[in-house]
Amino acid sequence: MSYDTDAFLQKYMELLARRVSEFVDPSLFLRQLLRSTEAMVRNLDPSKTNKDVFMEDFFPGIGIPPEVLMPVFDDFYRKEFLSLKSLVRPVPLARPLVEQAVRSGLDVVIATNPVFPMVAIRERLRWGHLDDLSYRLVTSYEVMHYCKPNREYYEEVLSMIGRRPCECLMIGNDVDEDLAAGAAGIRTYLVTDCLRGKQDGGKRPDFCGTFQDLADFLKQVLGMPVVSGR
Repeated sequence: MSYDTDAFLQKYMELLARRVSEFVDPSLFLRQLLRSTEAMVRNLDPSKTNKDVFMEDFFPGIGIPPEVLMPVFDDFYRKEFLSLKSLVRPVPLARPLVEQAVRSGLDVVIATNPVFPMVAIRERLRWGHLDDLSYRLVTSYEVMHYCKPNREYYEEVLSMIGRRPCECLMIGNDVDEDLAAGAAGIRTYLVTDCLRGKQDGGKRPDFCGTFQDLADFLKQVLGMPVVSGR
């Protein structure tokens, strides 16, 4: 799907801060939310899921017990979060490409950065008309122990699906987060239609092109698992 990530995150945080404003000052809430999200990204402890890291950092920092705010968060994702759909535009080629990969028996992974709960990621898939397909894995903060752009995130995905790096392809549009798969030995395809970040000579993709270029490319290499990113 295509959307302005910065605008999406800004609106998301505004809605969430407004939803919890009866319990905590919105400014304090947002500062701690960002700090705890950064704690997830930095974490390399394999014994803790991203959710564990977030909760251990967030709730003591905000001074409100999880049993008070977690039901509020759950209600937010069932209601207010849905309004963010207006900021998202489905990519017409995305559905047929992923369907083709699934029909071909490939292991398709939704390798989105796992800083959100599964309910939010599934809702985003629904907005992109991709929620009803059979994926080998959908990464979320409940199941993953690392985040992008850490190499360990991609190594964990490989371990969970039982694949070697040479068998996989990471498809994504984020220069920093998605091309980080190369550090784990995974080949990368950078989609340029909705590019995020700049290619400044650092991380370089193995392949690069538009969604249409990607469709043509997959026809030639349909023997490898396809990993669909953001």
